[in-house]
Amino acid sequence: MPPEWHPHRRTWMSWPVGYVLQTPQESYRAWSQVANTIVRYEPVTMLVDPSERESAAAWLDPRVERVEQPLDDCWMRDNGPTFVFDQGSPAGVDWTFNGWGWAPHAKDDLVAGFVLEREGLPRHRSAMVGEGGGIHVDGEGTVIVTETVQLDPRRNPGWTRADAEKELRALLGVRKVIWLPRGLTADYGGYGTGGHVDLLASFVRPGLVLCHTQPDPAHPDHEVGRENLALLRASSDAKGRPLEVIELPGPSVEGADYSYINHYLANRLALMCLFDDPRDAETAELFAKLFPDRAVEAVDARAIFALGGGIHCITQQQPLG
Repeated sequence: MPPEWHPHRRTWMSWPVGYVLQTPQESYRAWSQVANTIVRYEPVTMLVDPSERESAAAWLDPRVERVEQPLDDCWMRDNGPTFVFDQGSPAGVDWTFNGWGWAPHAKDDLVAGFVLEREGLPRHRSAMVGEGGGIHVDGEGTVIVTETVQLDPRRNPGWTRADAEKELRALLGVRKVIWLPRGLTADYGGYGTGGHVDLLASFVRPGLVLCHTQPDPAHPDHEVGRENLALLRASSDAKGRPLEVIELPGPSVEGADYSYINHYLANRLALMCLFDDPRDAETAELFAKLFPDRAVEAVDARAIFALGGGIHCITQQQPLG
């Protein structure tokens, strides 16, 4: 699996449908702002449930390609394909998708296969229940995952670390799996994913990792951040290099799984989340230093997080072959 900073052919997204339309205007606005920003840097293809064709046409930039496909939900990172290279040629991994272990999503389990067939790419179906938000790779053989996702009894009952690592090695081409024990506190309630890593840690480049932390000892994620930070700093990658880890403090709001880790790298773009928090500006300055060859843009992500995810969760990169 190539890293997110590998040049993209396009970005895939899914248009709001189902429970995210509890507040339809907020959802339409948030999803369209993400798509309409990215399409200025690279092609965007949006899957649209037939029931929402009119709203998609009204909110999306005409440059965003719209493709009708029945959907249960709109989190393309999780139910879409994970794009890989198989012997140097583009292909895709189709994880078994069961709605994060808490809700059946029969239509969404077909999305990855639909995308890969449309692109004419080989499909590797996995028996592992998993989601794209549960993995982060460096493109050189290292992946970061969490125990509470990969070994979740609602997802993969009876699976061991060895079972999960065997599947990750086979389908992602990784040689080193770094395990974090758990995710952010609020990610285990409501519409949570049960510990997705794309709220916790992400590679900036091989050997350099961002780690979500909470400086306030009273915050429910203070200990989570400390634990993950210590584990990452004690880890090495697939090439044996000790990881360099940069702390990325999250917004100070309690009771929410807000995280700046949940950003998206498109061609020449680093798209970050805004939370109307004093740390927004600090994070933008850090991103400008970390990604000097990319424009840094931002979208208010609070409406997306209220529904269970962030900018990274609603996007999926297709690497250029």
